[in-house]
Amino acid sequence: MKPARRIALTAALAAVALTIFVAESQIPPVVPIPGVKLGLANIVTLVSMVVLGRREALAVLAVRLVLGSVFSGGFSGFMFSVAGGVFAYIVMAALVGLFPEKLLWVVSVFAALAHNLGQLLVALFVTGTPGIMYYMFILAASGVVTGVFTGIASMLLIRAVRRSGLSNR
Repeated sequence: MKPARRIALTAALAAVALTIFVAESQIPPVVPIPGVKLGLANIVTLVSMVVLGRREALAVLAVRLVLGSVFSGGFSGFMFSVAGGVFAYIVMAALVGLFPEKLLWVVSVFAALAHNLGQLLVALFVTGTPGIMYYMFILAASGVVTGVFTGIASMLLIRAVRRSGLSNR
């Protein structure tokens, strides 16, 4: 892929991720459990990693985290988003090449669990309450469900991107 096309696609995916992140922050919670969200913007990060590569996926994530906090979260939201996003990114980067593409949903589940862990560690740091870690059991259950959903959505989007000719990978 030509460098200009790669940059344009990275920018477009960053814009999509940011739009999804801001839109999702405006949607009332699907379940009445604090912290449980679908994490739809993570679809774009995973798609970016598979279609473009780790460096571009990190750029998409960075744009989403910084501008997402400017538009909807403030500093507190930024801390939680960075921790969750970075933990999820590290897991995605480590696992994307290890699993075949038809099992990308598994990568997404592990990334969702890592995202939850990252956010809980920030909550532990902010509150100083170790008991908050028990909340991981609830978040783990939601992470599996949302991870499967976002993983399947990622797989379908990757197929669509490839069929469109936007990617050489």
